[in-house]
Amino acid sequence: MYKNVSIEDVAGKLVEQLKKGAFLTVKSGDRVNTMTIAWGTLGYMWQKYVFMAMVRQSRYTFELMENAASFTVSLPLKGQLKEALSFCGTKSGRDVDKFEECGLSLLPAEKVETPVIDGCDLYLECKIIYKSPMHPEQLHEQTKRLFYGNDDYHVLYFGEIVAARMKEEA
Repeated sequence: MYKNVSIEDVAGKLVEQLKKGAFLTVKSGDRVNTMTIAWGTLGYMWQKYVFMAMVRQSRYTFELMENAASFTVSLPLKGQLKEALSFCGTKSGRDVDKFEECGLSLLPAEKVETPVIDGCDLYLECKIIYKSPMHPEQLHEQTKRLFYGNDDYHVLYFGEIVAARMKEEA
């Protein structure tokens, strides 16, 4: 069972797990894909709690995000799904069915069309409210050298967190 939680109560756990990896899932039409993320921000803007996800334009997930209204972030807080996180961070949904390959199941979200990854402890359901491509000319040179040597820049997707759910302890 899952219970609704406030962002304030889970923010620390979310940020700590994000550094280790989380699943960013998106649904566009009948296509669903997930990828591993380890970058993102959690904040408050426009009188809303917001999660900002970054997706490179070369990724299959980008194709889906461009036509989606929502995304979800699924966080395995207890060390589970490490192999799936690794696989989903190195393989493309264009080439493989990540759900089948990793034995991942989907659960319906409460408030958005995009499902969440079963077996995780914390879920964010996000409605896309703004997106913006990065502008390389505005990026610090050292950051550009370290992370964008191949000019594969991110698009920033700002999602209003419309639901945050956490697994109840047994």
